[in-house]
Amino acid sequence: MAVKKIATRLFIATPLAACGEIAPDKPQAHLLRAVLRLEKGRILTLSNGRDGEWLAEILYLDKKSGVLRLQQQTRLQDREQDVWLAFAPVKAARIDWLVEKATELGVTRFLPVLTQRTIVKRVNLERLKANAREAAEQSERLSVPSFEEPQSLARLMQRWPQDRRLLLAAERARSTPLPRVLDHVTGPLGLLLGPEGGFTQLEFETTTAAGPVRPVSLGPRILRSETAALAGLAVIQALTA
Repeated sequence: MAVKKIATRLFIATPLAACGEIAPDKPQAHLLRAVLRLEKGRILTLSNGRDGEWLAEILYLDKKSGVLRLQQQTRLQDREQDVWLAFAPVKAARIDWLVEKATELGVTRFLPVLTQRTIVKRVNLERLKANAREAAEQSERLSVPSFEEPQSLARLMQRWPQDRRLLLAAERARSTPLPRVLDHVTGPLGLLLGPEGGFTQLEFETTTAAGPVRPVSLGPRILRSETAALAGLAVIQALTA
């Protein structure tokens, strides 16, 4: 039987299983009751990043707590392209937008990177995590990306897994176009974006000398950091899905 599309979606950390009852956390209960004004009997869709997508009925709900009863699984957990995004932080409104859209485009891990030309040094990770969670729910994604604390470019490269290809977005004419590179790349990926003003020459040379790093071009124009991130991620999603 076809299941009617449900508008309200939640990401729940709790394991999901048929006929089980689970409790939303306090912020989620407040969202459902006070913001969305949902009542007993309404149907939601739930996911936790492991057990697929489930329908759940509201059994009880107030502004601080609630009980949801799982009914049936509607989607199996899908296998995502594993893409990390390493990026130099930008100002608040732009970084919020970047995280929201990059989550929609499938990023599985965010790694803020501090370079010599990085202007923004502090990152509100809790706000970014909330933005990513909302974006995952809105885009019907069944997982939420993780985040690392900001780190220096040198530390990022020291800790970077050797089996994960890192694509460094470089200025025009300094590298091979991204689509052409993806024709010969398989497995987990990372995309590295520099700050406003780009990497210094020393940073570029040191980073590209590392084993799994491949400079790539995103086109003929100089893009803002958040634009470059989304341009690269859209190409990766389209060509590796």
